[in-house]
Amino acid sequence: MDADEERREQTDEILAAEQDERRRIALFLHDGPVQSLAGVALMLDAALNFLARGESKEAGEVLDRALGRTRTTIGELRDLSFNLEPVVLRDHGIGTALQALGDDRGAAHGISVEIDAAAAETLSERTQAALYAIVREALEGAIRRGPPTVFGVRVRTATEGGLEIEISDDAPVERRRRSLEVLRERARTLGAALDVDRDDEGTTMRLILPTYPRGE
Repeated sequence: MDADEERREQTDEILAAEQDERRRIALFLHDGPVQSLAGVALMLDAALNFLARGESKEAGEVLDRALGRTRTTIGELRDLSFNLEPVVLRDHGIGTALQALGDDRGAAHGISVEIDAAAAETLSERTQAALYAIVREALEGAIRRGPPTVFGVRVRTATEGGLEIEISDDAPVERRRRSLEVLRERARTLGAALDVDRDDEGTTMRLILPTYPRGE
């Protein structure tokens, strides 16, 4: 019963995390792109009114502003799409996808990111997507705690078979149990256990993944 209760608690934790993520996305869409597009609609109405009055110069200025806001909104939606399921992961594999993630978040927060994940290309598409989600959550968690100055991902062949993934950062140590349990539960869905070492220098997470051929 204790094991069942612990399992239910862990399931509740990951469901709560997913609900939090859906809420975050909904708030982002409402407060960001939706409001931006509403503003663009108002600008277009104003431009039409200027044109109806023959004031083409004023209409052109409003259209320029509307175009700029539209481009910004497209960028925001592109970033959201990339975070949800990056096309680069599907088209170019996990190594390239993780490097793109590291480059983007590293540039935004001044983090030196080192990615060595070529060995993970042997994983199935589903496993690569799950591993990408784990690394992304670990990176975002480190940013919330710090941000860190360094963040690293290394994938190696494990001595007992499969792949060993090491994720490390030098951000302040995570104190919230739920954040780590969510990562552990995601690892369990892949048949892996997540070990976490924490000290004054940061956090190192390790997990062993069984290697499945692509497409399984």
